[in-house]
Amino acid sequence: MPSKAYTASFEIAGPLAIFTRPDSGATFVSYPAPTFSALRGMFDCVAWLRTAFLRPTSVEICRPLQFQRYVTNYRGPLRKSDQLSKNASYQLFATVLVDVCYKVYGEAVSRTGFVSTHNHLHYLVEKFERRLRQGRFHHTPCLGWSEFTPTYFGPLRSETAPDRTLNLEIPSMLHSVFDPDASGLPKPRFHQNLQVRQGELRFVE
Repeated sequence: MPSKAYTASFEIAGPLAIFTRPDSGATFVSYPAPTFSALRGMFDCVAWLRTAFLRPTSVEICRPLQFQRYVTNYRGPLRKSDQLSKNASYQLFATVLVDVCYKVYGEAVSRTGFVSTHNHLHYLVEKFERRLRQGRFHHTPCLGWSEFTPTYFGPLRSETAPDRTLNLEIPSMLHSVFDPDASGLPKPRFHQNLQVRQGELRFVE
């Protein structure tokens, strides 16, 4: 008999978002949809356990795709030596998504090697839903870059719906940067030929 699935969901919207394609180099270009790892980070900013985490299963794109050029002035320590000596900024160019809204779905799964004596998956989902309603987070959620903060982050809203006219193929997409259980070991994985159908992108492990 299959075990019961413990599911969770949230909605996030904002004016700007970027989910960077690694092949875009120093001039960052966003994927047309959020990556698995970005959505995993959004789940984690609300709730996680030592023995379990929330794994994204699908995302619904609720507004038409719009891209825009974005320029920011970088004044950090990684500037060239002449820029540092002149106290000059370094301009970063990016192609970002504009006016985004996503409905995100996931399921609670156990971490490899951890044993729990109670129903930790049910507890994790309850904890996530409670903290999401209360607006309590471990850190501020963002839409890619930390400065791209959402205008809404909370439970699913009845007035939003996926864009059923949106159908596209993503030839290659970054799935995750670290190993599945997030033990901190770098292990980039890519998935090929992902399909967005009627505004929905489904993730497979």
